[in-house]
Amino acid sequence: MRKTISHNWLLCPKGSIVKEEVQLQLPEVIVEGSARASISVLGDLLGRALQNLDSLLVMAYGCGEQNMVQFAPNIYILKYLESTGQLTQASEYLMSGYQQELNYMHNDGSYSAFGKSDSSGNTWLTAFVMKSFGGAQSYIFIDPSNIQSAKAWLEARQENNGCFQSVGKLFNNRMKGGVSDEVTLTAYIAAAMLELNTSVSEPVLNSSLSCLRAAVHNLTNTYAAALLTYTFTLAGEEDTRASLLAKVDVLDTTEVSVLLCILADSLSVEMNSYTLLALLSHQPLSSSDLGHASRIVSWLIKHQNHYGGFSSTQDTVVALQALSLYGAVAFNKESLSSVTVRSTGGEHHHFTLDQSNSLLYQEKDLQDLLGVYSVEAEGTGCASIQIALHYNIPPPADFVNFHLTLKVYRQYNTSSQNRDLRLFANVTYFHISPHGSCAG
Repeated sequence: MRKTISHNWLLCPKGSIVKEEVQLQLPEVIVEGSARASISVLGDLLGRALQNLDSLLVMAYGCGEQNMVQFAPNIYILKYLESTGQLTQASEYLMSGYQQELNYMHNDGSYSAFGKSDSSGNTWLTAFVMKSFGGAQSYIFIDPSNIQSAKAWLEARQENNGCFQSVGKLFNNRMKGGVSDEVTLTAYIAAAMLELNTSVSEPVLNSSLSCLRAAVHNLTNTYAAALLTYTFTLAGEEDTRASLLAKVDVLDTTEVSVLLCILADSLSVEMNSYTLLALLSHQPLSSSDLGHASRIVSWLIKHQNHYGGFSSTQDTVVALQALSLYGAVAFNKESLSSVTVRSTGGEHHHFTLDQSNSLLYQEKDLQDLLGVYSVEAEGTGCASIQIALHYNIPPPADFVNFHLTLKVYRQYNTSSQNRDLRLFANVTYFHISPHGSCAG
């Protein structure tokens, strides 16, 4: 069983020297000869994700949900590359992903995991598709009717109080992250419509914001507060935004501060990403907001996986949206930095970063698999640094992925004077990927 432990930093020395240290450790029992370690350095915030677009999310492809999780990250990375003048050509993934997703569209304009074989479209997935198609319009042709029909279907699911009802099933409920009730679903849909430049005066949006205003004072979890902060930021409601941002800070220190320091929980990644989006979507962007945003970015970078994604599905999509927006704001064309890595065993590596190689993935193998490594960055730009330790461990003695039973039958065919050999295979799976699978 392959294991990877990643240590990530975004170091921005700004003319001084910034230093980090990490101790590499291996478990007592590993597969002999399987351990290796490497250091990789990029001069671009999203360079690691850009290098691993096909590996950001280790999951099967083929259904309406999972196709979108491959489709959406491309949009945000392309937006970032375009805004920083680094875009050379649009991603081919967008066109194929768009065409693929149309296979899961119902006649009424909604979307579901298996399309018309499902009894109805799903509210959350339809909003996700609508939002993503709108974002992709700058790079490929998207039929406007596909966006409008999805929006019309969502409008028909709106209740009298302005909130949206949850309709249809998801194949994998983890897809929608922390969107788990009427309020968060409504906030997600309202934000999606606002990203499409829907006017707040339109009845569907005006009504949904009314639903959310009624819920603001009763929020008890950070995720909902962060999502609503982003929604009301896009809506331009300053007082409500300020009230929610303060609530996010209060809830953060009382509810999940320990969680944030211990593990990269999917909801924590999403929550921080929505807060980051809210900070960066507000104009004018104050130095205080930018400082707050920088602290969130540092936290997010530390919790990236080896490929530049995160621990689950929707958290990767939202985090890349937020990081791409931050990258566009903080991008510095004239930056120049150097990174030096040393181990207590005497190993030494040096990297130089400038505009000409900011997207170049620079990696070197590390010889000392145990001990302390120090990482130093100096210069005027930022460096995305990762030390990754890979190894394999033997599976538990009782670990079984699947059970295979074979039966062989021999029959004599009198008409052809031949013997037929028939093989019947019965496979039973006992282990299911935590990301789910659309395969039968």
